[in-house]
Amino acid sequence: MPQPDHISIYDLPDPADLDDDMRRYFEVCQEKLGLVPNVLRSFSRNQEKLRGFIQYYNTLMLAPSGLSKLEREMVAVVVSSANRCFYCLVAHGQAVRALSGDPHLGEMLVMNYRVAPVSARQRAMLDFAWTLTTTPWEVEAPHRAALFDAGLTEAEIFDLADVIGFFNMTNRFAIASDMMPNPSYHAMNR
Repeated sequence: MPQPDHISIYDLPDPADLDDDMRRYFEVCQEKLGLVPNVLRSFSRNQEKLRGFIQYYNTLMLAPSGLSKLEREMVAVVVSSANRCFYCLVAHGQAVRALSGDPHLGEMLVMNYRVAPVSARQRAMLDFAWTLTTTPWEVEAPHRAALFDAGLTEAEIFDLADVIGFFNMTNRFAIASDMMPNPSYHAMNR
């Protein structure tokens, strides 16, 4: 049974009616990814917010960091698992499959990240992501110390907290707007 056939609850502009820069950005996405992610289509309802989202996402997830792109995507999946965000689980689960070359890793992170065969460093990051998402009021010095003990630097902990916070926000936006992942994500990198 296929997922629902909508992008989100919002009336969205036709991509041809977007400002030139955003229309071109959608064209680049189509060329590079073979699709325009539905999160971008949803944000196109407000092009200023779309521009801000794109800039923040690209800096957070694609710019140089002590966290690898795979690690950032793994964190996105674990946060989304805690929040049960269908859109992000599907979209970022696919990114984990693509970056890791492992069709199973994304599924393990979705269902129970603790069964995934990851490094001690990655386990500490994922444990922190889970706790900061599910019980943020419980995060104290020992939680941060566990990250340092696992070898993360202060800059990496900053980036980790940034990724966790961003995906908690986007999960809530996706859930509130009944955002559906692009159907093609389901079959990619299997």
